[in-house]
Amino acid sequence: MYRSFVAGTGSYLPERRLTNADLEKLVDTNDSWIVERTGIRARHIAAENQVTTDLAYNAATQALEMAGLKAQDLDLIIFATVTPDQTMPSSSCILQQKLGCRSIPAFDLSAACTGFVYALTVADQFIKTGMYKNILVIGAEVLSRIMNYKDRETCILFGDGAGAFVVSRASDDNKAEFMSSHLYAEGELGDLITLPGGGSRNPLSQRVLDEGLHWMTMKGREIFKHAVRTLVRCSEEALAAHGLTTNDLDWLIAHQANIRILEAVQKGLKLPSEKVVINIEDMGNTSAATIPFAFDQAVRGGRIKRGQLCLLAAFGAGITSGSLILRY
Repeated sequence: MYRSFVAGTGSYLPERRLTNADLEKLVDTNDSWIVERTGIRARHIAAENQVTTDLAYNAATQALEMAGLKAQDLDLIIFATVTPDQTMPSSSCILQQKLGCRSIPAFDLSAACTGFVYALTVADQFIKTGMYKNILVIGAEVLSRIMNYKDRETCILFGDGAGAFVVSRASDDNKAEFMSSHLYAEGELGDLITLPGGGSRNPLSQRVLDEGLHWMTMKGREIFKHAVRTLVRCSEEALAAHGLTTNDLDWLIAHQANIRILEAVQKGLKLPSEKVVINIEDMGNTSAATIPFAFDQAVRGGRIKRGQLCLLAAFGAGITSGSLILRY
């Protein structure tokens, strides 16, 4: 059986910053209230002419450059997003065209904020079976297009961004590897984070617009409880699967949803803060993009180094959750 490893990473945030001071002009909130509850001071917002695949393109080209590959070397694209450019064709196919790839397979994957961990797991299976050698895995979102900026429970949290991994087949002398993944979904909790309009239940209509069904909604207090529970559970399972403890771990890169959630997970795992990558302050929650973005920034900043043991963990609408442990 072949082994997968992270050959390259990339990330991108749009230029425009939406600060807490800017939000004070849009909704009943203030900077200190947002920072205390979320740890977020600003988030980035795509320009009017930018779509999700534009953000993904920038992250992908960085990841390919780091991996020493060209777009023509790719065998597959997996695109994790809940904000595709359009319903069809898929964002993966649009990105394939923008990158100038061969006519390789490409598909979108929807698991909300857990999407990137799900997508990495799928890529790992293709590598392990020997079907493909180089796979581009994208997490990208333009969440600002589904935000109601009169709803302070949601609009203070979310931003736009993209992250990318090139996942490749490891050579025999390469000790980097994906060790295991652990995925979950709890559909009975699906009403905690929803986007009701636009699908077959509520197709786009004047009623959908009038009732605001085209905006994301969430139940923040209930989400917090389940988020901490699921993140701790899947993280502990990943470590236990290999007889490891948090002492063996070099880094936890968890979904950047809320500073309070991250701190509660850190406490639940009894993990020292210096082993946790946190960059939510200036980017907010970018859903499927948070983990690859945080990972890439830590790699380029010299924090995450080759040979180190990394645990990725996420939760999202569904309620989905998952962890993946790898040797970088």
